[in-house]
Amino acid sequence: MSKVATNHASESRSCFILTPIHLHGAIMTEADACIRLYEASDDKLIKFSIGKASMEGLAVANRSAFFHPFTLSAWVALSCIMIQYLDWWPKPEYGFLGYFPPLPAFGCWGAVILYLMDWYNRPHFEDASLDLLRRPDVADIANYYRRSPSSGFFILEYSGNFVGLIAVDASKDSQSQDTLMDKGKLSSSLKSKHTMPQGTSSVATIRHFYIEEPYRKAGIQKDLLAHAIQHAFKADNAVKEIKVTTTSLILYAQKCIRDAGFALEKPIGKFGIYGWKFDLLVLRRAQWEKQDAAS
Repeated sequence: MSKVATNHASESRSCFILTPIHLHGAIMTEADACIRLYEASDDKLIKFSIGKASMEGLAVANRSAFFHPFTLSAWVALSCIMIQYLDWWPKPEYGFLGYFPPLPAFGCWGAVILYLMDWYNRPHFEDASLDLLRRPDVADIANYYRRSPSSGFFILEYSGNFVGLIAVDASKDSQSQDTLMDKGKLSSSLKSKHTMPQGTSSVATIRHFYIEEPYRKAGIQKDLLAHAIQHAFKADNAVKEIKVTTTSLILYAQKCIRDAGFALEKPIGKFGIYGWKFDLLVLRRAQWEKQDAAS
């Protein structure tokens, strides 16, 4: 993990000097990376990235499900049944080409199984993506994350290019999962942004955390997460703990969060054909202060 030092350029932007790190053969030099607050001009990119991050797990879920031992066994078994029924076994007497007849059976069943995996998994991820995009923090990012000094929506850039984002919510609604829409009707408790309470909760929540794939191996997500944690705890002493939901399908984020000191509070549930888990992790102030003093 690269160390960071802050250089406050303005109230809305904080650039961070990182020790040089390698990124696919290139070196990210000092002052290349910058963590700044969300700006109105970022709105479309941020909403797209939030939806993209939510749907990323679908590809991982489909791939993991297809290569599960049970799925592979079913694929081979069904393909062999089809080969036997149609007499598509290899015929060595025809030379090299005689080994090709079984391949269409494996291809047919492979396509069918992939389709079924996607058909089963996709609704969960599409619903989750829509749910995130309908929440009040996404509808009005700037005003929502101003309600507590410990809240913040931060964007990581490298040489002016978008790299990732993280949003920490320490408002009175930090643990709310309400959306602006409920079966096509406005939620009565969220009709107006002016009704959103001000102040800081004792529990902050990391609502969004995403890094573009090419930058993940560099470990830059650790700096972004560390900045958000430091901001939440230092801006207001009222914050006693930070919570975040993780899944093993998004391994880079889960590993980064656990490495930052978050511990399992409780399992939330399972989803998908093979029951992938969602866990709620927590980092308490005392643990963070201990880690911060030791670093």
